[in-house]
Amino acid sequence: MARSVVFRKTPRCELCRLPPRWCVCEAHRVIASPLKVDVLMHHMEAWRPSSTGHLIHRVVANTGLRVYRKEHTLVREEILQPGRALWILHPTGEALPVSEPPAGLQVLLLDGTWIQSTGMLRGVESWGRRVSLPMAGESRYWLRSQAADDRFSTIEALMFLMAALGMAEQRAALQLQFELHVYAGLCARGKKVEAANYLFSSPVSGALKELLPTLKPWAQPSRRDRGM
Repeated sequence: MARSVVFRKTPRCELCRLPPRWCVCEAHRVIASPLKVDVLMHHMEAWRPSSTGHLIHRVVANTGLRVYRKEHTLVREEILQPGRALWILHPTGEALPVSEPPAGLQVLLLDGTWIQSTGMLRGVESWGRRVSLPMAGESRYWLRSQAADDRFSTIEALMFLMAALGMAEQRAALQLQFELHVYAGLCARGKKVEAANYLFSSPVSGALKELLPTLKPWAQPSRRDRGM
């Protein structure tokens, strides 16, 4: 007789979506921003703990988040904020204008793969101004492969925008939360070497010294983490 096996899902923190052993909520900080941020997330992205769209929604104050499904109609009035110019970030947009102050702007981030984002764009491109960012360099999003030199994660695109708008303080705070998210994600996957290499070049190592000893990718999981 075949043996019955019960599969148990890994317990995860309801806020940061990481297993309890690598929960980073102790370092959670909400970032106030004059820029209004909204995330349109593809439904295939919504279940992934590594999603940076969820991270943006969690740490940037007053961020709107809506899950995109092709069969559902998007309502423009549910997203647009009165008195703000809407920018939709996409690599095929016009060059970034820098005349607008952040307090008068709303940015819509398309969270998904390149193909998914292009599909979502078709549903919202008439709502505002399609804008591209001057992004270059190596992505710090080590949880997934960088598809090309000019392809970055959703949260990195937001950080490039903040830098262009002179929001240095908010950008630095967001980078810290982002890199902690990546480091903890590598730990949760048991990638000891990658996690150590990532931390070596990250501002997290200096800013969050007290938290880091609790994140040990090489340690055996506790009975609680195994669902026992």
